[in-house]
Amino acid sequence: MATRLKVAAPVVLGLALGAASASFGETTLAIEPAGASLSGTQIHLRVAVDDSPQPVPVSVAIDGRVVEETELADGEHELVLDDVALPSGRYDLTATAGGTTATTTMRVIPGWLSLLPPLVAIGLAIAFKEVLLSLFLGVFAGALTLYGWNPFTALGRTVDRFIVPSVTDSGQASILIFTLMLGGMVGLVTKSGGTHGIVERLSRYATNATRGQVATWLMGVLIFFDDYSNSLIVGSTMRPLSDRLKISREKLAYIVDSTAAPIASVVPFSSWIGFEVGLIAAAVAALGLPFDGYNLFLASIPFRFYPIFALVLGLTIAISGRDFGPMLAAERRSRATGKVAADGAVPLSDFGQERLTPPEGMPRRAINAFLPILAIIVVTLIGLYLTGSAGLERSDYPSTSEWIRKVMGNADSYKALVWASLAGLLLAAILPLTQRILSFAQTMDAMVEGFKSMLLALVVLTLAWSIGSVCNELHTADYVVRLTESVLSPQWLPAMVFLLSAALAFATGSSWGTLSILMPLVIPIAHAVATQTGLSVESAAYSTTLVGTISSVLAGSVWGDHCSPISDTTILSSTASACDHIAHVKTQIPYALAAGFLGLLVGDIPTAYGMSPWISLLVGSVIIIVAVRWFGRPSAEPLRS
Repeated sequence: MATRLKVAAPVVLGLALGAASASFGETTLAIEPAGASLSGTQIHLRVAVDDSPQPVPVSVAIDGRVVEETELADGEHELVLDDVALPSGRYDLTATAGGTTATTTMRVIPGWLSLLPPLVAIGLAIAFKEVLLSLFLGVFAGALTLYGWNPFTALGRTVDRFIVPSVTDSGQASILIFTLMLGGMVGLVTKSGGTHGIVERLSRYATNATRGQVATWLMGVLIFFDDYSNSLIVGSTMRPLSDRLKISREKLAYIVDSTAAPIASVVPFSSWIGFEVGLIAAAVAALGLPFDGYNLFLASIPFRFYPIFALVLGLTIAISGRDFGPMLAAERRSRATGKVAADGAVPLSDFGQERLTPPEGMPRRAINAFLPILAIIVVTLIGLYLTGSAGLERSDYPSTSEWIRKVMGNADSYKALVWASLAGLLLAAILPLTQRILSFAQTMDAMVEGFKSMLLALVVLTLAWSIGSVCNELHTADYVVRLTESVLSPQWLPAMVFLLSAALAFATGSSWGTLSILMPLVIPIAHAVATQTGLSVESAAYSTTLVGTISSVLAGSVWGDHCSPISDTTILSSTASACDHIAHVKTQIPYALAAGFLGLLVGDIPTAYGMSPWISLLVGSVIIIVAVRWFGRPSAEPLRS
């Protein structure tokens, strides 16, 4: 029996999934399904042993047939039974230990139902352009599936099982607080005239739409250390200038989104690095392979075709002044009519209220916006260093690069971001007060207005995370992996992994979630595929297979994340750019699909057959430039009636 065992954090048992407990002596035994059980896939069970001084022999049976025998220590454990695949139906689930039996009922549902939450949320959002209701109904659809199609139970579980934990999770709560405080900071720098000052300064150089887009792209590349910070800082800073230059909000959101995750995911020193390297290192260590996780990460950079092509495409679009697809219509609307957002658009944030207009007669000082933004950047870097170096000895790492690499890998980016946003908020409040530009009452009012402007974004983020939680309970990722694993082959492995990674990121709205699911799975598959074809671990062909597969997970997760309307980074880009979220998704998808399929065709497939990734990058970049010039149309042309 192929079984994986892991210790899980304590949860409340018996949430309508079916749970039972029994005691023998001082020890209590409890068993329940861990989330949904899907037909044809592995079974997840949760077994809890309490008050046991030593490991207890536990036997698990389904409909009277013993499927697992193991010893479990005190605590809660999740058993993953890889070799048990059941058709849809109800089954008796029994755990036995010490002569005492706990029994409950397990419900097995068709695997395709695990896709229901993302399909409902994405389909309704695109069809009806109602993001909040679509996301909520997506979570509700998952709860209906999990809790036996009882609408009243599902409604309650939608809130207390999925939405509330999405807010109380420490990492996600940190992002909410970071976003909220950054909104307050933007409200303050707008009211104090700081934003107007930056616009006036940049206007001397960004004198037209082309230069404005290039300036936005450059700022996005320069703020490489974190994608959340990138999206919110670049979008909120450049929005007033882009509005003045009649750049559509859709275009601004696209440039912000296409520089945030792509640059943060490939730069060797960013908030992504620890997470990426940690997953790679853990997977190769489990296989006993003689590779360093960070070196594999570095080797994968030239193979990250989608993030690199996304950056190249964004710059090419900005410089050329050409667009295609829905973005072309949005840009021509903005240029011809001055409407940076379409009629009826619902921006995820709005910093244009009259209450944030700077006081008459007061100076518009760029320093009042520049210093808070600089504070966010500096404090984020300091926070990453302080949290990453805690518990480490500098003398243990002889080279500076190795030390920085270890610090970044050990850093707590959530703490750093919260500290940074607080520093930016305080500085944005102190500057206009000390300069007597704003009174204390005006300062507090501007800060509250900034908080209020982020409310819709915070709700959307929470619901998007709730979709991820319900997908986790439904084991959506397991089902998608099972659908595709039978078609993996040596030469097509990187391409298939890229598509699988993109599909998971699109369905769950999380690139990091996709990485955590797939990296431990595909690295062993790549190793097995390579060695079964006679490649030695030391050979260049083996290295190409392994590195190509790793890069496909990393690149595909960013691609799917860019295309997904339930992605947190996509939502943040819409928020910072004050863009209608569905409009951002619809205008960005053609560009994201173009860069993604180009990376697949000229990158993942040819390099799997031995082509140098540098040649693929060069060829792909040339194709992007030629294609934009050939198929793109000037954005400045008037709208046709």
